[in-house]
Amino acid sequence: MNNPGTFVELCHGRIPTETISTFLRGDVFLGGLVTFDGVTRAEDAPAHGDLVRLEYEAYEGMALKELEKLAATARDRWSAGRVAIIHRLGPVLPGETSVTIGVACGHRAEAFEACHWIIDTLKKDVPIWKRTVYADGYFEWGK
Repeated sequence: MNNPGTFVELCHGRIPTETISTFLRGDVFLGGLVTFDGVTRAEDAPAHGDLVRLEYEAYEGMALKELEKLAATARDRWSAGRVAIIHRLGPVLPGETSVTIGVACGHRAEAFEACHWIIDTLKKDVPIWKRTVYADGYFEWGK
């Protein structure tokens, strides 16, 4: 973490939600706190059966740099005092969280806008890929 108001991480296993909550609430002057959890949803593909899991891979060094850039932009553009971005790598089962984003700003409007912008930009620009695996063994790659 280069900036004390930024918490960026790639993790294997459960996302540390308690740590993120404590981090985001660490400044009493920030009253707008918004979090987003991206959760793997159950799906059924008629040709391949149920979704078994998502598997996330990343170019880790570059992904961390890009996540840091997203946090810095949110801090500048929306005066976000604290930004947390954590993405899981490896297998993520239906019902489990694959990404958590948290933003703390002076007011709610900025926090909502920053959080929305971060997840949209992360999905588009950060080198993290997912492999969707179905019951029959079929899989496909995507972002």
